[in-house]
Amino acid sequence: MSGNAATPQAGNAPPRSAAAPGLSLLALFFALPVQDADLAISQCTALSRQVPVLYTILLINAFALASTHYATAPHWLVVIVPAVLLLISGARIVTWLRDFGRVYTGAEALRQLRFTLILTGIMGCLFTAWSLSLYPYGDAYDKCHVAYYMSITVVSCILCLMHLRSAALLLTFVVVVPFGLFFASTGQPVLVAIAVNMVLVTFGIIFVMQRNYGDFTSLILSQRELTVRQQETQRLSDENMRLANLDSLSSLPNRRRFFGELDARLAAADREGCWLAVVLLDLDRFKGVNDLFGHAAGDRLLTQVGLRLKRLASDTVFFARLGGDEFGAILTACDTPDAVSEFGEELRTLLAGPCVVGDRLATISCSIGVAVFPQAGHTAEELFERADYALYYGKQTRPGGMVIFSDEHETAIRSSGRIEHALRTADLEAEMWLAFQPVIDVAQNRVVAFEALARWRSPELGDVRPDAFIPVAEKAQMIGRMTETLLAKAIAAARLWPAGVGLCFNLSAKDLINADTMAKVRELTQSGGLAPARIEFEVTETALLQDFDRAAAAIETLHKLGARVALDDFGTGFSSLGYVHRLKLDKIKIDRSFVADVDVSRTAPSIIKTIVDLCRNLELDCVVEGVETKAQLDVIVSLGCRFIQGYLFSRPVPGDAVTRLIAQLEPAAAVCEAAALPVQALGNIVS
Repeated sequence: MSGNAATPQAGNAPPRSAAAPGLSLLALFFALPVQDADLAISQCTALSRQVPVLYTILLINAFALASTHYATAPHWLVVIVPAVLLLISGARIVTWLRDFGRVYTGAEALRQLRFTLILTGIMGCLFTAWSLSLYPYGDAYDKCHVAYYMSITVVSCILCLMHLRSAALLLTFVVVVPFGLFFASTGQPVLVAIAVNMVLVTFGIIFVMQRNYGDFTSLILSQRELTVRQQETQRLSDENMRLANLDSLSSLPNRRRFFGELDARLAAADREGCWLAVVLLDLDRFKGVNDLFGHAAGDRLLTQVGLRLKRLASDTVFFARLGGDEFGAILTACDTPDAVSEFGEELRTLLAGPCVVGDRLATISCSIGVAVFPQAGHTAEELFERADYALYYGKQTRPGGMVIFSDEHETAIRSSGRIEHALRTADLEAEMWLAFQPVIDVAQNRVVAFEALARWRSPELGDVRPDAFIPVAEKAQMIGRMTETLLAKAIAAARLWPAGVGLCFNLSAKDLINADTMAKVRELTQSGGLAPARIEFEVTETALLQDFDRAAAAIETLHKLGARVALDDFGTGFSSLGYVHRLKLDKIKIDRSFVADVDVSRTAPSIIKTIVDLCRNLELDCVVEGVETKAQLDVIVSLGCRFIQGYLFSRPVPGDAVTRLIAQLEPAAAVCEAAALPVQALGNIVS
C-alpha cells in the first residue's frame, strides 16, 4: 500500500515511454489507485458523502428539463426515458446511502471506484444523448434551457466527483465535448457563446480540481506518515504507562490502570456471560487522621491500607487506588449476591484493625459501594457511576457498611435528576419558604429560639422533602444560592419576634468551604437588621470533615461577628470530641437517634447523660432534638437536660404562625409555674 496516487506507481499507470508520452500521461490521469489502498479508501469515503448529492442534482434538473418540454416533445422522450434514468439515479442514491459510514477494505474500495468510473461514463452518455435529443423541440427559451441544464448539471457533477479525478475527467469528456461541438455547430451566436463559455469554465474547474486532487492525495500521504509517527509515539506512551501505572504511595495500580483493567474485564465478562462487580471503598476516618496527626501520618496510613488490600488481590480480584482515600476493586468471581456480600465483609474486616501511624495507633473503617454487571449497567462508565452512587448513599445513611446498587437506587437517581432539573429552573425567592420549630427552655418554661427549616414548593414537582432536595442542591453546587435566599428570609422573619427569641440556621458543608457563600452570609448577618447575637448557625460534623481548616476559619469569622455556633447531630460521627476540643463552639445538639428509645433503652440515657455532663464541664449549652412523647421528656429532664426541641411541643410552623405559637406556649408555661406543676406538664398542656 505504498506510493502516492499522484505518481504513476500509485495510480498503477503504465510506465511512460518515449514513443507515447501523451498516452502515458492520459493513462495517468484516468488511472485508479490500485497500489494505494489508503488513497482508494479515502476516495471511496469522500464519494459516499458526495455521490448522493450528485444524483439528487440529476433528479431535480432532469425533472425540470422534462417538465418544460412536456408539451412539445414526444411522450417517450419526456416521460419514459427520463423515468428510466431517474430510477437508475434513485437506486444509486439508495445504494450509497445504505453504505454511508461503512468501513471499506482496500479491495472493496477499489471495486467501488471502478464501478463508479464505469457508471459515470455510461450515465454521462445517456443523460447527454437525452438532453441533446430534446433540443429540436420547443421555442428558443426551451433550447436555452437545454444548454443551461447541461452546463449547470455537468459543473455540479464534476465538483461532486472531484475526489475521483478519473471519473471527473471522463464525465468532462463525454458531456462537455459533445456539448461544445453540438452548440457551436448551431450557428446561433448566443448558443455558440454558451458553448465557448462552458468549455472555458470547464477547463478552469478541471484545473482547480487537479490542484485540489493533488492536495487531497498529499493529505492522505501526510496522514499515513502521521499514523506511523503516532504509532511510534503510542509505543513510547505505552511504555511510559507501563512504567507509571502504579500509585507510588500505596503500591497499588492507579486510577488509569483501574479503568483500563475494567474495560478489559468487562469485555470478557460480556463475551462469557459472567457477572462482574465494581467495588468502591472509602476510608471513613481518614480525614480525622489527617487533621489530628498530619498529612505525613495520613500517607503512612494509605501505605498500610495498600499492603492490606494486596493480601486479597488475585486473578479474580483487582485493586487500585483511585485518589485520596478512595480505592477500587474489580471482582470477577461473583456469580451470586452472597459472593459479593462475603467479599465486602472480608474487606471491612481486613481494614477494621488498627494501623500503626508513627508512634500512634489509628483506627479506621470503610464504606463500600458496589455495582454488579449486568444488573447495574453495561458499560464501565455506568458501573463506576452506580458504584459511586451506592458508596455516596452508604456514607450518608450507614457509614462503615456496604451498599449494593439496586433498582431502588436507580429510581432515586432518576428522582434526583428531576429534582435537579426543577431546581435549576426554579425561582428560589418565590418557591422557597421556611418553617420554624421552637426550642424550649424547660427550666424557665419559655421559648428561647426557633430553628429555621427549609421548605420547597415546586410548581413542577409540588412539595419536595428537604432530605430529597438539599443533597441534590449540594451535589449540583446550588446550595450556596439557596442558603443566601433562605438566610435573608429567616432574618426578615426573626426581626418580628420578641427580643429574647433567637434564630437557629443550618449551614451546609458546602457553605462553610465556599468563600463566596460565606461572604454573603457575613453580609446578611451584619446588615440584615437582626442582632448577630440572636443568630445561631448550626454545622454538622460532615461539614467539618469536608475541609476542617476552612470550616474552622469560617466558624471563627462568624464568632467575630457576634453570632453563635452549634454542633448539630452530635454523637453520630467519628471524631466529634476532637472537634469540640479544637473549635470554639457555643452549643451541642444531641442527635434524635439517641432520643427515639431513651425511655426503654439501657444505654441511651447513659450516653445522653455523658454528653450533658460534657457540655456542663465545657460551659456549652446542650439541646436535645427529636422529643416526641411525654415518656421521653420525663427521662431527658431527669438527666439534667434543659433545652428541648421536638414534636411534643410543636411541629415546624410557617413564619406567620410563630408569634401565635409563642403566645400559646408562654401562657402554658405560666400555668405550669403558677400551679407548681413539674416542667414535664408543659408538654401535655401544649399538645
